[in-house]
Amino acid sequence: MSTTTGQPANVVAIASPDMFTELMQQDLDRVTLLNFWAPWAQPCEQMNQAVLEFAPRYPHALFMNVEAEEQPDVAESFDVEAVPTVVLLRGHTLLAKISGCNVPAVSEALATHARGGARLDGLSQTSAAPQAAPSTYEAAGAPVASSDGRLHEAPADIDLGAESPQDTERRCHELMKRSKVMLFMKGHPNQPRCGFSQKTVALLREQGVEFDHYDILSDENVRQMLKKINEWPTFPQVIVNGELIGGLDILK
Repeated sequence: MSTTTGQPANVVAIASPDMFTELMQQDLDRVTLLNFWAPWAQPCEQMNQAVLEFAPRYPHALFMNVEAEEQPDVAESFDVEAVPTVVLLRGHTLLAKISGCNVPAVSEALATHARGGARLDGLSQTSAAPQAAPSTYEAAGAPVASSDGRLHEAPADIDLGAESPQDTERRCHELMKRSKVMLFMKGHPNQPRCGFSQKTVALLREQGVEFDHYDILSDENVRQMLKKINEWPTFPQVIVNGELIGGLDILK
């Protein structure tokens, strides 16, 4: 099935974070391929062409072309650091993430996860969503804390480079249980570092939800450990009573 321009109907160019979120909400059983690209990167030309060739072979999958620098919120949600990068999802389940112009690896991943109607277990859970931060700010360079003394950034007295995985995991569980509603985010509620963060904070505030928060950009150890603990590779992560709820699209 093709459009009048000859492009397969199941190939879309993502024009905004809202468009991305709405498409992801439409079908939680659908396999979706995200192709992060940039016009200046020559290897992306080959991957973009491969996407056009893959799409007709997998008509029940959705192929999203995401220009990484034009859609930084979406790219940052999946920790895209280079282009091309391909992310394969089933609903909110991460099936594969492939960096570089590795068309055979993408072909193999599609053949494994998108052929037929069989559902396969993924590697981890994901959803595009926002991030948030503190209510008061200290002098530049000092960890941000609220009036009750709770830190919302990496503690200054911890050497993150020397911290053991066990200690990081313990800190993560303590943070997750610190408040009834805990938001692990990028930035702060008054200074969100991405559009998804801004919308998540706005949604929580509109609903009158009181929430605590922690800036994962300040603490790489917590950022990476939470992905493992919660099997959810993107941020923000909304935690209620110590349990992961999800991200922006789940909250909606």
